[in-house]
Amino acid sequence: MPPKRKRAENGDSPAEATKPKRPVRKMATAALNPATNSEIMDGPDALRPSPDSDIYDDVIGQKHQVKTEDPDDSQLSEVPEPEPTPAKKKRAAPKKEKAPAAEAKTESKRDFAVAAMTTKAALNKPSKSGTTGEERGDPEDDAFEDADPEEIKQALSRPPPVNSDYLPLPWKGRLGYACLNTYLRNSNPPVFQSRTTRIASILEHRHPLKDPSQPEHPIKNRPDKEQPADIRRGQEYVEQIALANCRDMIKMVRWNDRYNIKFFRLSSEAFPFASHAEYGYKLAPFASEALAEVGKVIAELGHRVSTHPGQFTQLGSPRDSVIKAAFADLEFHDEFLSLLKLPPQQDRDAVMVLHMGGTFGDKAATLDRFRTNYSKLSDSVKRRLVLENDDMCWGVHDLLPICEELGIPMVLDWHHHNIIFDNTKIREGSYDMREMLPQIKQNWDAKQITQKMHYSEPTPAAITGSQRRKHNPRVWSLPPCPDDMDLMIEAKDKEQAVFELMRTFKLPGFNKIGEVIPHTREDDNKPIRPVRAKKAAPKKKKGKNAEDEAEEDVVMEDAADANESTGVIPEEEVGMGGPDGRVYWPMGMEEWLRPVKRVVVKKDPADKKAPAKKTKAAIKAEEAEAGMTDGSIVDGESAKDDNASTAVEDSLASDTAPSAPPSATKAAADKKAKRAAAGLPTSETAGVTPSKPKASRKPAAKKVKKEPTPEDEEAAPSPSEMSDSEIEDRMEAAEKELHGKTPLKRQASRASGRAKAQVTYKEEAHSDVE
Repeated sequence: MPPKRKRAENGDSPAEATKPKRPVRKMATAALNPATNSEIMDGPDALRPSPDSDIYDDVIGQKHQVKTEDPDDSQLSEVPEPEPTPAKKKRAAPKKEKAPAAEAKTESKRDFAVAAMTTKAALNKPSKSGTTGEERGDPEDDAFEDADPEEIKQALSRPPPVNSDYLPLPWKGRLGYACLNTYLRNSNPPVFQSRTTRIASILEHRHPLKDPSQPEHPIKNRPDKEQPADIRRGQEYVEQIALANCRDMIKMVRWNDRYNIKFFRLSSEAFPFASHAEYGYKLAPFASEALAEVGKVIAELGHRVSTHPGQFTQLGSPRDSVIKAAFADLEFHDEFLSLLKLPPQQDRDAVMVLHMGGTFGDKAATLDRFRTNYSKLSDSVKRRLVLENDDMCWGVHDLLPICEELGIPMVLDWHHHNIIFDNTKIREGSYDMREMLPQIKQNWDAKQITQKMHYSEPTPAAITGSQRRKHNPRVWSLPPCPDDMDLMIEAKDKEQAVFELMRTFKLPGFNKIGEVIPHTREDDNKPIRPVRAKKAAPKKKKGKNAEDEAEEDVVMEDAADANESTGVIPEEEVGMGGPDGRVYWPMGMEEWLRPVKRVVVKKDPADKKAPAKKTKAAIKAEEAEAGMTDGSIVDGESAKDDNASTAVEDSLASDTAPSAPPSATKAAADKKAKRAAAGLPTSETAGVTPSKPKASRKPAAKKVKKEPTPEDEEAAPSPSEMSDSEIEDRMEAAEKELHGKTPLKRQASRASGRAKAQVTYKEEAHSDVE
């Protein structure tokens, strides 16, 4: 494997550090949006309630271990080695031992509960696809799937917790949340500080863009791999992502201040791969100005910020590669917070929260290694470092002695304490812990740092210790801490969990919080796209230029009306909740923050398509063809019928009949034969001057048996002089002559308005009686 490249102070390789600087290429907004660019992702730690919320699932399961030829080549290749635990037994019905009658009843109830919990765990398992909880976006769900009957049995037999009834009200402290704001993350464009990317994307962006004169675009302007690579280009790509995260930090801090949230955890993933062994870099000078702007806003509003290095940053590991990576990560976090340039007290309060990590089979040896490595840290890192009790190995009684020995403040996590504690000295719950609060506070006061605590709650369905580690989306109470505490709420719903407490206990700022309107945002500037109005057909033809001008006038008027009615939201107000502060969504309703999904229903291929309706032109063409076969002469296009009744009847037939079946064609032919027999003009012969048939036309065959004499023609009235009723009588007589039977009574209404007026329900009834 090639040797590692030593990181230069400015983030360049030694060879690249001496090269002249060139303009930094800018990235378009679309290139920094995960919704439009798959190379930009959410940092996984920011999505969790806390970076350690699934630390021991990863540690025990070896889920994130990077496999390389040499395990020392990657800081992620090392994970703590937990104490050996006995293998889980196969799930089987617990065997009942013989017991006295008084204990048998209790044992039976416990076994029933164990069976019920085991069944529920089986029902909560994923589908046959085999996806894990982490792949579904919830790593802690695996704790429920792996529930063991014996573990459940032991959990059900533990003594109930003893909790304090003290509530720190009226509240004078600061509530906060970690890293991600769910409301701003669902804005358009999204606002969040944990954009990250892949190393493969960094390597790809070492190549120049296809069009260097234009900003990068995820589709239209991508890196050209055929061009030579430059390490500095890949570094600029990462820096652009980091600077976008810094800009969003300012927006998030101002958003928090509007709703009285004055405590915030900055994401460790705001600077992707900053502490990486090969791709790491210094934040100065490229981020110095951006972070100074962030610090200026924090200082102006009087907020507190902190950080929480990731789960692999451990100073008690027996492996040198892990210690080296931990030193680099702590130095990065210290530079991050130092570049904010906060006032003295706010700078002291900007701490880095760290876990002790694994025990590696020997707690005493792990503590010795921690002492040795802690002494090697820089003074700046030591001033910021604080330790937190965890929910797997290190409880309050394990950490407090070494914290007092080295002068390190200890962060009390109430949720972790209820899972890991020394049951020989203290009971589960918050009641006994209140007696230890003054002792914990001493180290904070000694360093003149404002004390902070962490609070979260397990899910209601949790029974075992591993299940209780899972954080509930919201919290419903406050711990019995001092009323001026800085309390970090570590919950999955982030800022919404803080809102829930504020609304429940009417804490300061609760009256500023309004409920969101489902799938509706009132604080976004959406692009106005004027709808083109349908232009009425002009009575007289106009010139082409005149038509274009009229259409442009309609569009411009629509756009002006839309701008006047909608208005433009100032940039500083975009995403801030609108005038009513609609930023709260009920638990489980995060989808309300997004537009309604359009569900596309696929048509079943088995369903037959309905036959398309025939147009009037097609129907007339078929009728004309049928008329030609009857011997009618057609010259040019189809002739118009002067007779009003015939025209109306033809139009009604074409409107009501979507298609012309064979029966309809036959009826039309019969109709024309009747009119010819009655001496009436047909639609093809009316108003047409007889002419010699064309060569391509066949001579019309006469179907009239007897030609009328000249005397008959003079005596017979012309069709134009006949009334509608007389025409009908002539047609009925012709039908008698042709078919030898009485014509059926017409069911359709008369075509003429005068004929309609002559027909009433009374007359029809009278005719029926007759």
